Amino acid sequence: MITGLQDVYVNVADMDRAVAFYRDLLGLPLIEQSPWWSALDCGGVRLGLHGTGGDAVPSIPHDAHGPHTGAVITLRTDNIDADFARLAAAGVHFLAPIARESWGSLAMFTDPDGNVLKLMQPPTETLP
Repeated sequence: MITGLQDVYVNVADMDRAVAFYRDLLGLPLIEQSPWWSALDCGGVRLGLHGTGGDAVPSIPHDAHGPHTGAVITLRTDNIDADFARLAAAGVHFLAPIARESWGSLAMFTDPDGNVLKLMQPPTETLP
């Protein structure tokens, strides 16, 4: 019987670089680290980094709305403007400016391996 979500992971070519990005820049606590597998805590869900042994991570076609295949890791924020500015100042590549909708605000960006992620701020009245 399925009892929950074990983890969600992305492939990375350089584990040290990926850990620095997800831990130091995005602020996710590191749970474990090895050359082939590292895991971070993302609000109670394990975000895994699966090493490719130095092989490049294949590019997935995407546009400003995200990838055209696969899944997207959506990171919830309570201040998308501040996080967007902080990440952009650190050189993070955003696919488009912040999109603001009635259901919330979002911004797509890529990690150093080209994996597409999303910042999402729900409308203020729905934040826990």
